[in-house]
Amino acid sequence: MNAPPTQIVELTEYATKSFPREDIPDSVAEALWRNHSAKVAVEFPSPKTAYKWELTAQGWVGYIPLSPELRLWLRPKVELSNLFHMLEYAYHLKSFIFLEGLFECQSLQEFYERLANVLAKRILNRGRQGFYRTYVPRTERLPYLRGRLEIPSLVRAPWDANMQCHYHEHTADVEENQILAWTLFTIARSGMCSERAMPAISRAHRALQGFVTLVPQGPEACTGRLYHRLNDDYRPLHALCRFFLEHSGPHHETGDRTMVPFLVDMARLFELFVAEWLAAHLPEGLELKPQESVAIGDGDTPGFVIDLVLYDTASGTARCVMDTKYKTPTAPSTEDIAQIVAYAEARGCQDVILIYPTELPRPLDATVGSIRIRSLAYSVDTDIEQSGLDLMHNLLNAGQSGGF
Repeated sequence: MNAPPTQIVELTEYATKSFPREDIPDSVAEALWRNHSAKVAVEFPSPKTAYKWELTAQGWVGYIPLSPELRLWLRPKVELSNLFHMLEYAYHLKSFIFLEGLFECQSLQEFYERLANVLAKRILNRGRQGFYRTYVPRTERLPYLRGRLEIPSLVRAPWDANMQCHYHEHTADVEENQILAWTLFTIARSGMCSERAMPAISRAHRALQGFVTLVPQGPEACTGRLYHRLNDDYRPLHALCRFFLEHSGPHHETGDRTMVPFLVDMARLFELFVAEWLAAHLPEGLELKPQESVAIGDGDTPGFVIDLVLYDTASGTARCVMDTKYKTPTAPSTEDIAQIVAYAEARGCQDVILIYPTELPRPLDATVGSIRIRSLAYSVDTDIEQSGLDLMHNLLNAGQSGGF
């Protein structure tokens, strides 16, 4: 008996789309509403919707496997080439030479699949050279002496033939390799890779499977790591792993199949991208610090996190506070203005900027007390490099006329 064909439901960011009631089973739509309401707004069939389903993507792009027969694709409103460019900067992929041809991809699925194939082939290549190994401390009871014997435990139980030993084992079952194994496992369960990429992914996973414990890993495990001459080539591997792990949602259990969504939070991506682009292009004498925490009072009161703070490297003083807003209002909201003014007061600077992904119909350039507030655009729907240069020009030159 042939399996029923897979149905693809496509949505674009913030665009509402209607579907006949019979196209989406009630149980599947309810699961989407319960599990992913923050990603997709679901209006159930009613007189209000002319008895149709109404689905609206909420600023996320990617893939949600609703069932083995029904898949939901959330497409970006920006051009795919610009989306890929943003991902390249945000995840530090630009410094690694493996992106040839990726901007020619026709879909997010193809981009995902090609990156997965790159990761698998690089892991296989590392396997041919030998996976990274190091000495790891172990403590266990053994029938023979290995390393250092724990005398007190022997005195307490002299009848026990096993001895408590402390030793160091030279092993490849370390976090560097566990990150690779878990990422490949996650990719294999996603359902996003076709027969073209799966053989390489399966081979790479088998190469690690024999000696690496499968331990769940989060994207935070891929950052802030120490590299040296023995494992420096793991740096691009972990950058790729971070990309896959950060966008892999909780898995679905559907029958006997496990499926993992792949979802990109466009607001978070926009924030990361702007931070990385500006940091890479700032003139000498300025330093950008992203995600800077600010405490309030004695620490019992919840503080806040500022998206971006621009510092003068010579004096260490804050020159400007910036906040990214992945939305397209007519003008900045009162809440956004109040928020960034509080950030400026906390950092003692007089120039604050709200950065939007497109030009606002009513841009802002005003003062609140001694604080100047501006809205600027990093337009992601045009030439993304030129948009960055325009933002930098407006950021620096406009500041000279009354900001910083």
